[in-house]
Amino acid sequence: MSPALLASGVLLAPLLAAAIIALGLRRAPGAATAVALLAAAVVAGGSLMLALGSARDFTASVELLRLGTFGLSLGIKFDDLAALLLAIVGVVGLCVHVFSVGYMHEDPDRARYFGGLAIFMFSMLGIVFADSLLMLFIFWELVGFSSWLLINHHFDRNAAAEASKKAFIVNRVGDFGFLLGLVWCQAQFGTTQLDALAKAVEGGAVVTAGLPLLLFCGAVGKSAQLPLHVWLPDAMEGPTPVSALIHAATMVAAGIYLLCRIHFLMVPAALEVILWTGTVTALYAALCAVTQRDIKKVLAYSTLSQLGYMVAAFGLGSLKVAHGDHHHLIAAGVGAAMFHLTTHAFFKALLFLGAGSVIHACHHEQDIFKMGGLARRIPVTFITFTIGVLALIGMPGLAGFFSKDAILYLAWAKHPGVFAVLALTAVLTAFYMVRLWRITFLGTARGEGAAHAHEGGLALTGPLLVLAVLSVIGGYGWFYGGLLGGRFDGVIDSVVHPAGADHTVILLTSVAVLVAGALGAWLLYPAAGDDALARRAPGLFGLLGGLQASFDRAYGAYVAKVQQRLAMLLNFLEQIFLAGLIVRGLAGVVGLLGLGARALHVGNANAYAYWFLLGLLALWAFAAGLLSF
Repeated sequence: MSPALLASGVLLAPLLAAAIIALGLRRAPGAATAVALLAAAVVAGGSLMLALGSARDFTASVELLRLGTFGLSLGIKFDDLAALLLAIVGVVGLCVHVFSVGYMHEDPDRARYFGGLAIFMFSMLGIVFADSLLMLFIFWELVGFSSWLLINHHFDRNAAAEASKKAFIVNRVGDFGFLLGLVWCQAQFGTTQLDALAKAVEGGAVVTAGLPLLLFCGAVGKSAQLPLHVWLPDAMEGPTPVSALIHAATMVAAGIYLLCRIHFLMVPAALEVILWTGTVTALYAALCAVTQRDIKKVLAYSTLSQLGYMVAAFGLGSLKVAHGDHHHLIAAGVGAAMFHLTTHAFFKALLFLGAGSVIHACHHEQDIFKMGGLARRIPVTFITFTIGVLALIGMPGLAGFFSKDAILYLAWAKHPGVFAVLALTAVLTAFYMVRLWRITFLGTARGEGAAHAHEGGLALTGPLLVLAVLSVIGGYGWFYGGLLGGRFDGVIDSVVHPAGADHTVILLTSVAVLVAGALGAWLLYPAAGDDALARRAPGLFGLLGGLQASFDRAYGAYVAKVQQRLAMLLNFLEQIFLAGLIVRGLAGVVGLLGLGARALHVGNANAYAYWFLLGLLALWAFAAGLLSF
């Protein structure tokens, strides 16, 4: 089978599964589950065959539409960058599908759920394979739709319905900027094909900062960067496996992937904006995570923070490096961002699925202060979750340590101010994750659900074990070079690692921030039933708690006070001038006069009083000479 045909099969398998479920299996949840699981297995197997196969770079396309000189093609661009994300989507997607079999077993609407997962997998794979910005944008919007569908799975709950609408609308704001950037590309270069754009830039075409920053707007929405981050914490209203797949490992990674795809369009001014957007997001989200009680909300803000790390890493990268005989010129920031994206996909998917196992064991309790003592009751979840926590906070020897150190080294080498902020963020990461881990698993049970918790079956624990192994080995060079045959060298080998004195500085910094954050949480939070920070420092706790709601309040005030009133004004002008005068002409004028005449005889004393006052005002103006007839 040719690589292009295999790629087409991987792309279309989940679409076929979604069609089968939608057309014939909506009332057969068992069969729907089997079809979706089979499609996920096909995607995982095919993705690994492509990612680890001998076909390193190829393109293929089929023209779908032709309008004069404009053509719309469904194209595939496969290279080391696509191979890396494809492997992540395939492996994590299969783990989430298997976990969902156990987690969603009692859900009466699981056929719709698995159909939504299939649509999402198709959309995400389309982003991975897209060979043009236009095709990428089409699948980008499909990912937004499938995200809305899955967040809104429990649509009978108002919180889930509101969260899905919020995610959909906020992402459309960022996507509008993406669309403007796409139009700019077409207008300036006459194409949106990625290879053609790269050749044009290499040939000397001038790129101003506005173009990459407009495209970056799409990444700000999908990867939940400030100020469009507000949708991600609320998206935790969706089923927990959805949080693991969409909001930890794949969909939110699409923004980072987009930046890496268009790195050749970047100019220093745009990189500076991107750098500080990611840095500020990383710190802000870490501060918000400190006060959360919901286990999924803690992980959601952690995801925001780590995405900020990836965006900052991309913004730091301007050093070009060559690899082997393939002469892949990739910015060091691209390599660091994709390396952390890879390790983060493993340990954050592990943490979200581990949280799902905890919630399932505690009979759908999500408040960590109503848990406790779970280490003895769900030992497999405890051990694997602990590995995920250690990987996230950068324990030496685990995957997260290597990728986070690569980012810290870039910051140390290029921007000391960013290095300081990211190091502080790492302290906070260790603090809130050890807080979460200790309160959830240690001590005694503080709730009825925790007291009767028990481990789930193999469908729940199996994916945790697979992801735990990847969270350990996923940062080592031999994993990518020896075990995987160096297939991702064009991306991973572009990471610049510290050496000599720099290695010592970064290693000491990593260990120091880990110990500081973890020790602070261990001492401040005994495995008890109250929030020690709220009790000991209520002012600080209130400040941090208000931080997370500040953007929602600001957006709410804007919508109510500005946008809604502007919409009412525009509607009034449309009714009067456009529909009344321009469209209807003289009939509109007569209609307006009729409305005015009717307003004189409404049978309302208040209205008559107003007309009387207006008459007095007109009489005074005439008597004073201000009006003349």
